[in-house]
Amino acid sequence: MRSCGLLNSSNKPVPLRSGSVTVLIRGFVADVGCELLYRNEEPGPVEAVFVFPVDAEAAVYAFQARLGGARIQAQLREKKQAQELYGDALAGGQSSFLLQQEGAGGDVFSCSLGNLPPGEEAALTLRYVCELPLEPDGAARYMLPAVLRPRYTPHGWDGEDVTQGVPRVPQGELPYTLNLSVTLQSPHGIDHVLSNCSLTPLSYTAGNRTTAQVSLAEAPPWDRDVELLVYYTEPHKPSAVLEVGLPGAEPGSLMGDSVVMVTLLPSLPEAVPGQSAAGEFIFLLDRSGSMECPMDGRDRSPQRIDSAKETLVLLLKSLPLGCYFNIYGFGSRFESFYPQSVGYTQQTMAESLQRVQKLQANLGGTEILAPLQAIYRSPCRDGHPRQLFVFTDGDVGNTQNVIAEVQRHQGAHRCFSFGIGEGASTALVKGIARAAGGSAEFITGQDRMQPKALQSLKRALQPAVTGISLNWDLPPGMEAALLGRGPEVIFPGQRCLVYAQLRGQPQPPDTAVGSVTLQYRIQDQTYKETLQFPLQPQDGDRLPVHRLAAKSLLLELEGAVDTGSERDRRRVLETSLSSGVVCSLTAYVGMDTERGQPVQGPLVRRDIPLAGLGAAPRMRKMRCLKANYITPKAMSCSSSVPMARVLVDCAAACDFDDSLDEPEQALEESPLLRLVSLQNADGSWDLDPRLAAALGVSEADARGRMPSKDVAPGVWATVLAVVWLHGRAAGQRNEWELLEAKAVVWVRGRAGPRLSECLEAANILLGCSVGPAVFGL
Repeated sequence: MRSCGLLNSSNKPVPLRSGSVTVLIRGFVADVGCELLYRNEEPGPVEAVFVFPVDAEAAVYAFQARLGGARIQAQLREKKQAQELYGDALAGGQSSFLLQQEGAGGDVFSCSLGNLPPGEEAALTLRYVCELPLEPDGAARYMLPAVLRPRYTPHGWDGEDVTQGVPRVPQGELPYTLNLSVTLQSPHGIDHVLSNCSLTPLSYTAGNRTTAQVSLAEAPPWDRDVELLVYYTEPHKPSAVLEVGLPGAEPGSLMGDSVVMVTLLPSLPEAVPGQSAAGEFIFLLDRSGSMECPMDGRDRSPQRIDSAKETLVLLLKSLPLGCYFNIYGFGSRFESFYPQSVGYTQQTMAESLQRVQKLQANLGGTEILAPLQAIYRSPCRDGHPRQLFVFTDGDVGNTQNVIAEVQRHQGAHRCFSFGIGEGASTALVKGIARAAGGSAEFITGQDRMQPKALQSLKRALQPAVTGISLNWDLPPGMEAALLGRGPEVIFPGQRCLVYAQLRGQPQPPDTAVGSVTLQYRIQDQTYKETLQFPLQPQDGDRLPVHRLAAKSLLLELEGAVDTGSERDRRRVLETSLSSGVVCSLTAYVGMDTERGQPVQGPLVRRDIPLAGLGAAPRMRKMRCLKANYITPKAMSCSSSVPMARVLVDCAAACDFDDSLDEPEQALEESPLLRLVSLQNADGSWDLDPRLAAALGVSEADARGRMPSKDVAPGVWATVLAVVWLHGRAAGQRNEWELLEAKAVVWVRGRAGPRLSECLEAANILLGCSVGPAVFGL
């Protein structure tokens, strides 16, 4: 790979040479520094503009430059003022630099370096801190976003979209490289690390394995997000991190007081499938052209639309009898299976399954606002709380309008969102889930969509958690002020993060202890979770807890700015400027005041290119160009861990073409899907040739091995199916456990005393050894 001198479409050089990322991961918080090294090899001064993705919930809190030996710290200002200062500096021949959030979404930033003299280098460093999600297998997941898709511009939307103007170059031809080094710290011990890129061996720097270091073994391409999965020896523990305030900051202010980040892991009882038939389940599926891209960029991997169709089959089969449901598809237009949600019966389920099989990614662009408005116009059903599931691989220019629409109806539903593929907008996917008390999931590389969707359905089926409250027990002279609204929804297996500002000083300071109690109700039972923590704050110059607390508060405040008062806007500005955390109303700006003479010569702008083939101004039907598929690398690990997920961006391997309308390819059914497709809405299976084929036995054996004529054929068929699931598809349990539970409830209500005989006969026929506990025997 060339290190410099790439010519863009105008035969002009690109001044960015490299990106160097250093990450400090403490438990489930990452503090990240990104250094961008520039060199001007042109005869005159240049302005370099780099547009790049950032996680929407990351708190960007510092920006500095190294110019000609001088280190210059940028100042956070109101955005308009920062832009004017930067523009004035350019006009006066001063070297200057600007970092700003593009739009209100928060997941796209631009970094501008102006008046870089000929032959000189400059290094710009931005810092951010982010929370790391807890994966179902216990890993802390850090993602360095590298893929920026062009935002789809909805019809009639007049906002500015900076992503449309980003130049694109073919894969492997970017002149700048990326390197990443990570320091890991955890009092619970570090077990191993996985990545979708090659890693150096994990190097422990403490004998008890509480600190370690790891780096990328080679520079990866910029065509995929870089993912790290960090596995701790004991990850699931409640904790509290108390951080002292900024020296010199005003006592009583956010930055002047200590701030505590409390992580709770509520031990909620698992929802019992079939316990309730209440609920309205609406599935909103992206059917834009990009859904034809493969899930992980490989020629033989399923298309995103096919994976979504299989997921819909599993979701439909897992719904409880008596609920209501509907399925919407959207692109440039939208359509629904039914005018309004219908009752879940054998007939409506069968009709819907037939229609699911015919779905194609043929609806054009990504107009998500109109179908949401149509859903919200349809009346809610009394006694059936609405649960909305949104599946999209898209990025839209009107993200804030979409989030605001969801938030307007937050009291009437919960929203569970799924971002599919590399570069899915974190602002959109996380924003709509946060707005309506749901959860957000991202499916990248070789992640399977199905288990994440079914996990969310389990959360939706969980009885509502009500009466959530926090109570603080602090020494006299101290009080806790919650930052933000606090927990409003709790799901099994998810962390509950709380930020609070602690005012006052404990007496005596060296031995003081505080505690916080989370209390909530599920149906008629009250639960309490209490965590004690010492009140001796940790020191540190970067204040990651304060920054995260400020970002959490800003996410809440900014949601109300568009419709709020001038007072709301002032509070956003004050929170951003005092904490140093960038928001939509602020930007970092810095100038080189040491240079005696202004930079001479006409200034030329250079937009830094990104990987990809570019995009048309309006999203059109997309076709994946199989010739451009990239061979993915296996997840790399420094210890002997099975190969895991692989991530490859396919957006750059997609061609936009209005004329393409290729015939639908049949979805090849997996053995699990073949069996599940035959299940009835009540949870049972019929004894017929199709079931025998799915089980891998002859119809004669399936009928002949029935233990008694007293056993109904449906009971015997359902026992066989349940035994097959446990014996042959145990590794996909999280995909079938809801529909299996429905089957077990149905069998137990009809099998009577013959159930043990049926189980024994089914084990013999299928060669399995499923125990009686599966059927509650």
